[in-house]
Amino acid sequence: MSLTDSYLAAAAGQGPKPSELRAAAEPRLDATGYGGRCLTRPVFLEAAEHRRLAADLGLLHQALTSIPDRLFGGDIARFARAAGLAEAQAVAVGRGRGPAPSRFGRADLYRDEHGFWLLELNLGSTAGGVDNAVLNEAMLEQPFIADFVQRNELTYAETMAQVVQTILTEAKIPTGVRPVMAIADFPDSYPSLAAQLHRSAAALAPLGIDALACPVDELEYRDDRIWHGDRAIDIVFRLFMIEDLLKPGAVELLEPVLQASERGHVAIFTPLDAELYGSKSALAILSDETNRSCFRPEEQEAIDRLVPWTRMVRADLVGYAKDNQSDLVLKPAALHGGEGVLLGWQTDPETWSTRLTEAVDQPWVLQRRIQPLPETFPTDDGSENWLLTWGAFLVHDGLGGYYVRGTENPEGGVINLTMGATGTCCFYQE
Repeated sequence: MSLTDSYLAAAAGQGPKPSELRAAAEPRLDATGYGGRCLTRPVFLEAAEHRRLAADLGLLHQALTSIPDRLFGGDIARFARAAGLAEAQAVAVGRGRGPAPSRFGRADLYRDEHGFWLLELNLGSTAGGVDNAVLNEAMLEQPFIADFVQRNELTYAETMAQVVQTILTEAKIPTGVRPVMAIADFPDSYPSLAAQLHRSAAALAPLGIDALACPVDELEYRDDRIWHGDRAIDIVFRLFMIEDLLKPGAVELLEPVLQASERGHVAIFTPLDAELYGSKSALAILSDETNRSCFRPEEQEAIDRLVPWTRMVRADLVGYAKDNQSDLVLKPAALHGGEGVLLGWQTDPETWSTRLTEAVDQPWVLQRRIQPLPETFPTDDGSENWLLTWGAFLVHDGLGGYYVRGTENPEGGVINLTMGATGTCCFYQE
């Protein structure tokens, strides 16, 4: 019997009333990545599943970050252009490149009868949900859940602490030094995130970082330092995304930070090249059988297990895509959060055909549809099925926890909290 089946069987007679569990947990979830709501139980992973996923994601990251050297002669700007980035984005990626690719990110996955499949890889500091452990802690206040976790030798990761260690490691902060970090977003999106960012900044203090949240236009470059008012900044935690570079005046807005980074006067976490490795066009490069010989056997095995068929949209694929519309998804290569995604099975043929034609040789990919297995969640009067997106965090030394979102829509599609999804936490065996 699986951990999930064991939990559901026991919870049916002894578990907390689902409505009471939510009532106890949800007040702690305001101004967090959960958006103030949660599902009625945690999810679970057994040791073999967790270990396999951790190993495969490590190999996938290794393969992705080797693409410039193995396929583009070490020229990251050429890789960026091939991936569909505009010239301004490609130049900025080259300027804002770190000394080594960042390990931090969040893999978003579906799970079917064969295992986990990667939908997208949000590599970089824009990956949300790192405050996920607040729900693990809230769930453990339920005696039934705490007992189940203990009896089955389950654990969870303090993702925020793992992220802090990743920041300190990648920014090369000397042991014992307490850095000052600016959590910076673009001025147009900062106001809607300000409350959550200030809370995150406060949460970093006990973990060894003095953090402040601000729009990026409040940062100045003078006297060989980045400054926020009279505070010298050691690290800029980048919330702005690669698509933000296409906004009018964006490059000029970032010029102080990019200059300081180029000269070694500030560390950007994560550097802009992180999003290039996490683009869907990079996944298309991994998925394309013509590139198999570029990757080591163990990397290719991980790619085969994790990455569904993914291709840049080419003219010779349009006929195939029309014939297999119900099994395909059309995605922009570099946008986030499900923006711009077109689901073949929910689209009329005329619109699908038009959008395919428009996408040819543009930064768009086609990806095979994954149909996740539904998971059962208790209700006060029975149960209900939810489709889940599993977010697995990559950190400096492995896998750093999970952030799971669900939808009741049996057709699946884009699952994120801004579109009405509800989150939960994960306990796993090591």
